[in-house]
Amino acid sequence: MNKLKIKAAYNELAESYSRLIEHKPHNAYYDRPNTLSLLEDVNNKSVLDAACGPGKYAEILLSKNAHVTGFDFSSEMIKFAKERNQSKGKFFVHDLSSPLTMIDDKSFDFVLCALALHYIEDWNLTIKEFHRVLKTKGQLIISIEHPFFEYNYYESKDYFKTEPVKCIWSGFGKPIEINSHRRPLHDCISPLTKNGFYIDKLIEPKPLKEFEKLDQKHYEELIEFPAFMCLRAVKK
Repeated sequence: MNKLKIKAAYNELAESYSRLIEHKPHNAYYDRPNTLSLLEDVNNKSVLDAACGPGKYAEILLSKNAHVTGFDFSSEMIKFAKERNQSKGKFFVHDLSSPLTMIDDKSFDFVLCALALHYIEDWNLTIKEFHRVLKTKGQLIISIEHPFFEYNYYESKDYFKTEPVKCIWSGFGKPIEINSHRRPLHDCISPLTKNGFYIDKLIEPKPLKEFEKLDQKHYEELIEFPAFMCLRAVKK
């Protein structure tokens, strides 16, 4: 089962992921700055960090005086998120594709979900839960792998099909197989618009200059064609 493979992979790479996340180019100088640019003033606001990984986003938001609750389905990632943020924030183990039964309606000003939705096949339940736990006019900020990039990268034959895919990550030490789902642009947008959100802003990001110093090859590729996409959706 892909879900079990994904969890096992993230538990295995959690230590190196947490250690390298500070300056890993695709994360530190591509995903994070562009995704964070979609977050309005979080001072004294409540943020749900969905699939929080080792808590780097949470650390940044906490430094801006946000009230952060984070969850991840990897127990090892949650361990590092707690260590990184010490007594600040609340972190617990939970599957992104399962209902957030422990969270009341209209509890958060923001939901952040960075580079995680591609690990679940059907987004609808997850997006409905994000809508439920957000306050009126609350904002959902997500980053995902760009559907056009994925179609080319995985050499897919049917663009319109949502399909399981896998690749080997070698940037966090020992090479490890990562399973996920590729889907067309329509299937990235419609779960938002049909479940109570309107899309406020979309970014096809470009890397920061710091990226070039660490990985010139991928910097030159990303300047010409995006690998990620960042969205801000507002609860109607």
